[in-house]
Order: sequence, then structure tokens, then C-alpha cells
Amino acid sequence: MQSSPGGPAAQISAATGQNQEQTPQRIPYWLQQAERFLRVIVRLYLGLLVCCAPWYPAAWDNNPLFASSPWLMAFISHGAVRGVVSGLGILNLWIAVREALRSPESPAQK
Repeated sequence: MQSSPGGPAAQISAATGQNQEQTPQRIPYWLQQAERFLRVIVRLYLGLLVCCAPWYPAAWDNNPLFASSPWLMAFISHGAVRGVVSGLGILNLWIAVREALRSPESPAQK
């Protein structure tokens, strides 16, 4: 059931002055660039971690999460699984570099 245009909600908003159009607030350019910088840094660190962790025995072979299950330990010790995980890390690094090299949108372009 929809309220009529002259219903109570319309009367309340007209009485409080909420009926006027409000301009959308824009995010400042410096804040957009700071967010972009942080996103690139996080992706770089995460990509390096995911890319290198499968080949570091202290992090991969001695992991208590993997050691709790024999079939999981056998699965993650395969070279193909390590390669897929490293590939995901390289993909994350590529996305970070592409984002860093992308030309920033200036406020005039919006």
C-alpha cells in the first residue's frame, strides 16, 4: 500500500524543509588518491605474501592448520597447488601494478 502524495510523510518533509533538492557530496580528490595508494600498497603486500608463502617451508609445510589433516597436507604439498597459489599472488601483483600505473582521474574529468 503506497501513501498518497499528500500523505503524512509528504507533509512532514514539507514542514521540515527536506523537500528541497540536495546536491550530492563529492569525495575530495586527495582522499581518492590516498585510498588508491593504500589499495595498491595492500595488494602489493598481499600479492608478495601469497606468491612467496608456498615456497617458504616454515610458512607452508609446518603450518598447524595444514598439519591437522593428513589429506590436506598431502594436497598442499603438491607442486601444482603451490604453483596455483603463487599464480594467484602474481595476479594480485599484476592488478596492483596496473592500478598504480593507471592515470588518475582529475576532478575536471568527473
